[in-house]
Amino acid sequence: MVEAIGLPPIYVNTPVELAPAQVIATFPVNTFLENLAIAPDGTLFVTNHEVGQVVRVTPTGEVTEHARTDGKVTGIAFTPTGNLVLTGWNAESVSVVLLVRMDGTVETVATLPEAAFLNGITAIAPNQFLAADSYRGAIWLVDLDTKQVSIWLEHPLLARSNSETPFPAANGIKRFGETLYVSNTEKMLLLQIPILAGGAAGEPQIFVEATNIDDFAFDTEGSLYAATHIYNSVLRITPTGETTVIAEIEQGVVGSTAVAFGRGTGDRTALYVVMNGGMFLPPPTGVMPAHIVRLEVGKTGYPVAIEATL
Repeated sequence: MVEAIGLPPIYVNTPVELAPAQVIATFPVNTFLENLAIAPDGTLFVTNHEVGQVVRVTPTGEVTEHARTDGKVTGIAFTPTGNLVLTGWNAESVSVVLLVRMDGTVETVATLPEAAFLNGITAIAPNQFLAADSYRGAIWLVDLDTKQVSIWLEHPLLARSNSETPFPAANGIKRFGETLYVSNTEKMLLLQIPILAGGAAGEPQIFVEATNIDDFAFDTEGSLYAATHIYNSVLRITPTGETTVIAEIEQGVVGSTAVAFGRGTGDRTALYVVMNGGMFLPPPTGVMPAHIVRLEVGKTGYPVAIEATL
C-alpha cells in the first residue's frame, strides 16, 4: 500500500484482496466528495462538502446538481419517504440538519449552535436519525417529525484525544441489528454501542483498534466496508474483526471518504466509493481528481430500508 509520508504503517501486514474496480465519474482536483446515499433505482446522491452541494449521479456516471445550500454539507441519508436528510452547517458556520426533497428544495430541520462538527448520519427509527458530532465527541438524536434534537450519547471514546487536532473523532455511523457502529478517526478506533430497549444508548466498547476509518457500510452478513481517507484505500472488516484491504491507489480510491452498496437491479454486489483525491494529505503523486469508483465485492449490502423501519 502506498501511504503518505509520516503516516503510521498500520496496514503494512494487512492481507490484500483487490476487488475489480471501475471509475464511473470524475470531478476536478480539489473537489471534496464527502458522503453518499443510493436510491432504489441506483441513483447516487453525493455531498460535495465545501460548496454545499448535493449531486445526482447515475450508475453510468451522468452528473447533475440536485440541490445547493449556502453553507457546507457532510452526512446524508434517506428518509422513509425518499427524501434526503443532511448534516452540515450554514453560511454563519452554525451546525444544521437539512431536509432535501426529491425536487431539490432545501429546508432547515434544526439549527444546533451547541454542536461542533456534525458528520455522519444514520436512521435509528422511522424519521429519527443519529448524527455524529466529530469535535464535541457526541451523537445527536434528530427527530424529523418534531424537529427536536438532543444528545443521544456523549462519551470519551467518541471524543478527540486533543481538542487542538483538526482530525475528526466520531465520524462514520451506521446501525447493524441492535448495535450502532461508530468510527473515531482521530483515535483510530471502530466502536460498538448497544442499542437498548426504547432506543437508548448502551456503553460504548472498542471493536477494532489501530484502524483509520471515515465512513462505512455493511453487507448482509455483517462485514463492514470502510473508507480510510488519508490511507487511500478501502477495507473489509469481518464480524470477528479481521481486516482485508480491497482497494488501493491503483483502483482510484485516493482520499476515500465514504462507501455505499448499490441498490439497483444487478448492482447489489457493487460498492460505490467517493473521495477527495487526497486534498488534505496527498499521496506522493500529489492531489488527484476526485473519483466515484465502483468496486465489485461479491456481497450484497445491508438494505437501507431496514434502517428506516427498525
